[in-house]
Amino acid sequence: MRVAAVLTALLFAVAACGDDPAVTTPPTTAPADTTTTPEATMHLTSTAFTEGSPIPARHTCDGPDLSPPLTIEGLPPGTAALALIMDDPDAPGGTWDHWVAYDMDPFDTLPEGAAPGTQGRNSWGTTGYRGPCPPGGTHRYFFTVYALDRPLDLAPGAGKEALHAAMEGRILARATLMGTFSR
Repeated sequence: MRVAAVLTALLFAVAACGDDPAVTTPPTTAPADTTTTPEATMHLTSTAFTEGSPIPARHTCDGPDLSPPLTIEGLPPGTAALALIMDDPDAPGGTWDHWVAYDMDPFDTLPEGAAPGTQGRNSWGTTGYRGPCPPGGTHRYFFTVYALDRPLDLAPGAGKEALHAAMEGRILARATLMGTFSR
């Protein structure tokens, strides 16, 4: 009986450790529980910067503000369309959306400065790419590409929330690339 009580107390202690509010996880722009294929099957890279490294000024407000080139490897079979979100979770007022695009034809390489598919509304209230432009400090920028089983047919200018709702249950895989920028 005493062993059972000790084991029960130990289980509760271990379970409580998982709810530690001091433990943080990286932000995600994906709708919850919709990926049906492991993320590891699809990879997103750029020839302009590597995972966790600085984004060159030419892709920011300190330069010509061109979208960076992106390469996708491992698109799953059945991918009919892609969606893309680039956001900054370190913005002073909360996550700032820099780029929302959807109903993109599947691609392996997106060239610099491209505006594929249908452009959605960013946090500036405009459409298209707007690069890093933090008020100060170092910010992280997450580029997330979603492989979808069909086009979404959202109207041009839809925001990230509408995109997330439309993608629910349609995501075959996703891949994320994070870069930084400092001012």
